[in-house]
Amino acid sequence: MNQLLKNIAFKNVCAIAVNNLHTTVPVSAWTKSEIPQSFIRNNKKIYPPQEPFEEPRPAFVCHQKTNIKYSPEKLWYIACFVRGMTVDEAIKQLSFVNKKGAGFVKDTILEAQELAVSQHNVEFRSNLWVAESFSGKGTVMKGIRRHARGRLGEVRYQYSHYFVRLEEGKPPADYYKRNLLQPHQQLDKWLEQMRKRKIINSF
Repeated sequence: MNQLLKNIAFKNVCAIAVNNLHTTVPVSAWTKSEIPQSFIRNNKKIYPPQEPFEEPRPAFVCHQKTNIKYSPEKLWYIACFVRGMTVDEAIKQLSFVNKKGAGFVKDTILEAQELAVSQHNVEFRSNLWVAESFSGKGTVMKGIRRHARGRLGEVRYQYSHYFVRLEEGKPPADYYKRNLLQPHQQLDKWLEQMRKRKIINSF
């Protein structure tokens, strides 16, 4: 009887300990040190006046969404997907991506577009393109998961940050600068290679 009471008391203590374990934290509870600040400081940077002969410096806006309840590894693929696209094209493409992270990226781009028009003197909201888009690792909350035979395992709740920089103007033809040839250039290159062929041990 005493052993039965001890088992019941032990189970109650374990249940109370697990129930009191906080695995989620509200957004208001994040401290300032846990939220990255260096990327947003680019918006406050002051540049010197340009000379008349210099090429005009395009306007840009940096924006971020911090502590997203999503894996940074999964978010990285979606962030790479929209690089080099215009804002309208990126929003259109993300609307068809069946991933949870696509919604976070889409909302962040829309917020950055609104900031560009309202605070950074961008005249046309469609005249923007995604110059930078990347994800970062956020806070990792650790919890416990009960296993058989009274054992406990560790479970990690990952959070991630998403950063985007929109720039005024048209996007480059090749964002990654791979020097891709146009179809007619590929044909000319192939013809040149064919004409340079030589039969070995011949005149």
